[in-house]
Amino acid sequence: MLEQQNNEKSIIQKLDLDGYLSQFKQFLAREKPVAMQGDINQHYRYIQALSKVQFPLPKQVPNLDNELARIKKQAVLGLDEIYAFVTMFSYFNSLNAAGFTEPLISWIQSIEIPEEIVEIIGYFTEEGDINPERDPELYKLERAIKQNKTEIKETLYRLTHSSKLRDYLVDTQVHFNGGEETLLVRGGFNNAIKATVVARSSAGFFYILPQSISHLKEKESALLSGKEEIIYRYCKEISAIFFKWERFLHFINKEYDRFDHYQARVQFARAKEYAFVLPSRSKRIKLQDFAHPAIENPVPVTIDMHKQIMLVTGVNAGGKTMLLKSILSAVYMSKYLLPFKCDASKTEVGHYKSIEAVIDDPQSVKNDISTFAGRMQEFAKLFNKEDAIVGVDEIELGTDSDEAASLFRVMLDELRQKGISFIVTTHHKRLASLMASDDEVELIAALYDEARRVPTYTFLQGSIGKSYAFETAQRYGVPVAIVHRAKKVYGEDKENLNELIEKSTALEREMRTKIAKVEEELASVEKKKRKLEEDEFRLQESHRKAIATLENRYNAATKKAREALKAKESTEGRRLLNVAHQRKDFKQKEITKREEEPLKEGDKVKYRSHKGELVSLRGKDATIIVDGLKMRVPLSQLKRRGDTPQVKLKSKPRTPQANVSVEKSGASVSIKLLGMYADEAIDTVDKFLSDALVNNLSEVQIIHGTGGGVLSKLVTEYLKKHPKIQKFYRMPGNLGITVVEL
Repeated sequence: MLEQQNNEKSIIQKLDLDGYLSQFKQFLAREKPVAMQGDINQHYRYIQALSKVQFPLPKQVPNLDNELARIKKQAVLGLDEIYAFVTMFSYFNSLNAAGFTEPLISWIQSIEIPEEIVEIIGYFTEEGDINPERDPELYKLERAIKQNKTEIKETLYRLTHSSKLRDYLVDTQVHFNGGEETLLVRGGFNNAIKATVVARSSAGFFYILPQSISHLKEKESALLSGKEEIIYRYCKEISAIFFKWERFLHFINKEYDRFDHYQARVQFARAKEYAFVLPSRSKRIKLQDFAHPAIENPVPVTIDMHKQIMLVTGVNAGGKTMLLKSILSAVYMSKYLLPFKCDASKTEVGHYKSIEAVIDDPQSVKNDISTFAGRMQEFAKLFNKEDAIVGVDEIELGTDSDEAASLFRVMLDELRQKGISFIVTTHHKRLASLMASDDEVELIAALYDEARRVPTYTFLQGSIGKSYAFETAQRYGVPVAIVHRAKKVYGEDKENLNELIEKSTALEREMRTKIAKVEEELASVEKKKRKLEEDEFRLQESHRKAIATLENRYNAATKKAREALKAKESTEGRRLLNVAHQRKDFKQKEITKREEEPLKEGDKVKYRSHKGELVSLRGKDATIIVDGLKMRVPLSQLKRRGDTPQVKLKSKPRTPQANVSVEKSGASVSIKLLGMYADEAIDTVDKFLSDALVNNLSEVQIIHGTGGGVLSKLVTEYLKKHPKIQKFYRMPGNLGITVVEL
């Protein structure tokens, strides 16, 4: 267990997560390990549910393992120890009113606090003292202690202002020394007052306890002893109850830690605007806009490690080590459900049994171990591990790079067979070339800005990066002449190889950029396509509903007409009904076949039952001429003339109560609105008045009835706003009819 804790501490320091964890632990109600015991999926569900609500924060509570062990032995706990348990009881009581949803509410409600324990909660004040209101004897002692303290204070005040003692007083303050109220005086004070010296100050003055308050001090001591006896009695009684419920106390202590784990993570995530990532069963690590918490202004990391080995090459000081630490840190934080900065919707982190980091130089003079030997020791330990993720920084460190390349190539292949994944950084091109042909190796290049001669701290997958050793040396102050000489020693052929590597990386980068642009454009086209499909579906659905509505209206109107014809048989009426049926069927067929073309100025159009010409278009409205009269109508209600057969018969209105008779003029002089809804009535009146205006009628009647007056009020408001109405008034003797003059 101790070794595991040491390894845990070591990996935290190696990944630079110690500052991050210190910040997280400030949100805990008490110190505890970061790891949570139990099902991680269940923990994740509770954390997600808690993230959606506000809840009271838990109070600081000490670790109570020692107190629980003492309760088991029937020991008597102190008042502060008992109050620590009471704090936990009270907190879970408060959570019942927090308004949680599932699964939290079921868990909190399952924590039932026994009645005896609930009664103990009422013994205490918010400060953790026994409430004197519950015990008359304690209440009496509290009042006596308070009164005695007042008398001591007043006596000392009188002494500090007495003329007899004035010359000996250093100041007029009451000084606490060893828990006692004292006066600070000069030597010779015994000529003015009888007192006991309690202590001596560094300046040679004396702290004295006046004899005049000695009896008050003795009284205070006796009162405090009495209070302690009462408090001890309470502690003994409560400790006995705790012994009875010892298993419940263990349970509540464990559940308090569990909730503390959840709330600390939620509060930390809210404070830092971090997100939670649940570890997946796969071994893939896909980071989107990840930021290591140790970096103040990080360049977000987006990387996809879907192979077992990731080999990172490229520029010196270009962020290779930080990439390694970022990937391992993401695994660590995800493993323990700690929040971090990333795009959680696009981030995926696999679960690993252990995390190892071979980062530091293990060389030690004390232990007589070289860098390479220390690295071999760390690699040897890996052969005893399974299902681990390992980060190795500068893998060729400490020995001949060509020999190291062959050795590490074989070791990495062998360890991979044991289910171990690797993130490896290296400057050695031989190792990169040996590993490049392996399908389970992902090559990553740290990129360099040639123009500005600085690293970009960004990475390109699928490529080998150049180290830029000469450029880095020059950037950090090495003379240019030295760098040029070094290049000559290095060799022209190797420099050409570096240039080929850089060109390959540049081409790869350009290709990735173009692919990303094409994918972005494809996504945009796909989005537009989906929108068009949705619009088409919505229009088809709207058309279907419109057809169904018209059929319902038509059927209702023809039904009413048949009922009217039953009462008064008419051959002409039967003929007109047959024509209406033929027209209905024909128009429905035409609607499905017809391709809509936008109307333009000069088109012959049809508005309802009237024929005219389109004069102008303005937004969703159009101006038409009908029989020499200009009208402004909704563009959606116009149809092009000539596309549909002309039928002289007008279709019936929506409701059977609307009685519009067909005359030679094509318009009615009256209309009934009885039984209509408000919007239906206004639409009917609008159509009725338009037809009357087109047919040059001078006066019409609107029959709305009296009833509750709703229809009459709607009609009045509508007529007031109509631009073509000259005058309207209620018919004398019948207030249910409005006469309109056009």
